Amino acid sequence: MKTIEEILQVAEDLPLKQRLTLAHRLLGASDPSPSPETEKAWDVAIRERIMRFDRGETQSKPASEVFSELDDQLGT
Repeated sequence: MKTIEEILQVAEDLPLKQRLTLAHRLLGASDPSPSPETEKAWDVAIRERIMRFDRGETQSKPASEVFSELDDQLGT
């Protein structure tokens, strides 16, 4: 079995997008399943955000603009 340092060395040689995908997958694999209380809290938060949007209290951005901003931040 490879050590963490060996795996890290291989990961550091990956292109940026693959490193980000790897990081995302590792985080996802280590996240515990959310509790029912957490799921309920997310449902409440999402409903509140939708209501604020419907009342005109918040605005949206086109996805293309959001992704462009992320690309700028990541230097891709």
